[in-house]
Amino acid sequence: MSNERIIVTGGAGFIGSAVVWRLNELGYDDILIVDRLDETDKWKNLVPLRFADYLDADDFLDDIGDFKGAKSIFHLGACSSTTEIDSDYLIRNNYQYTKDLAEFSLANGIRFIYASSAATYGDGSAGMDDGFEDLGRLRPLNMYGYSKHLFDQYAARNGMFGSIVGIKYFNVFGPNEDHKGDMRSLVSKAFDEINATGSIGLFRSHNIDYKDGEFGRDFVYVKDAVEMTLHFMSTTTGGLFNVGSGRASTWNSLARAIFAAMDRAPNICYVDMPEQLRGKYQYHTQADLRRIYEAGYKKPITPLAEAVEDHVRNYLVPGKRLGDR
Repeated sequence: MSNERIIVTGGAGFIGSAVVWRLNELGYDDILIVDRLDETDKWKNLVPLRFADYLDADDFLDDIGDFKGAKSIFHLGACSSTTEIDSDYLIRNNYQYTKDLAEFSLANGIRFIYASSAATYGDGSAGMDDGFEDLGRLRPLNMYGYSKHLFDQYAARNGMFGSIVGIKYFNVFGPNEDHKGDMRSLVSKAFDEINATGSIGLFRSHNIDYKDGEFGRDFVYVKDAVEMTLHFMSTTTGGLFNVGSGRASTWNSLARAIFAAMDRAPNICYVDMPEQLRGKYQYHTQADLRRIYEAGYKKPITPLAEAVEDHVRNYLVPGKRLGDR
């Protein structure tokens, strides 16, 4: 195995396949993709990509000793469902697996960059700055967020952030997320909904501080998220870093951008939020990007309307994935 090999876990998934696509554009193809394809259509994301080999995620851990010479590991594989309630599964898949890979990487001098999540911030009342000195103040709202938070705390407690990088992804959207079903971004789901019904259904507010559709998130285009992630491949900087747009956009503004990209007049209706989500829902997220800029990242963030237009017109309408011609 070449000592230039890059390992991407979750490499058939949404952000993982986008990382491989960008690596290909930069001239890298000595890439090992690690994932679990199961009965999903994730394999379609792999078709346009160039990589050296593919390995099932469970086999990878069994054979991990064979990969001591790798250059870097992008650990982007995880259960990303915010509604998953099997805590044992989330601990095994999101915490223990990450812990094993981080310890292996540190023992063998491999650059380790892993996916954390903005879900670790909970309702945001404790702030959304990405320092790791006081992680105990954070209160995730769901088990997915806690499984990510648990490893962040482990890494901080054991001094790992001197060399490893955790990426706190905010609401990423873009090509290659078709396989995610109900966990797709609104852009992907709304594109299908508008084509079928002519309208978009958004959740009503169940928080007196926000009007219907006027709460929202930090939406970041996957191409920007990938650029920010790959920034750390060529540095020795360690720590936790927010990856987002640095802006909070409402669901109404996102919906209007989708209609505009489809050349349609806005038609938005509001539906009740499911009971099981109401106490676990983030009404406002906004990435504080100061630390990633201090770490040398300089590229501009794509404006929301421009990103939505690229996603809709260049990928959803023609049915293309990243790397397709």
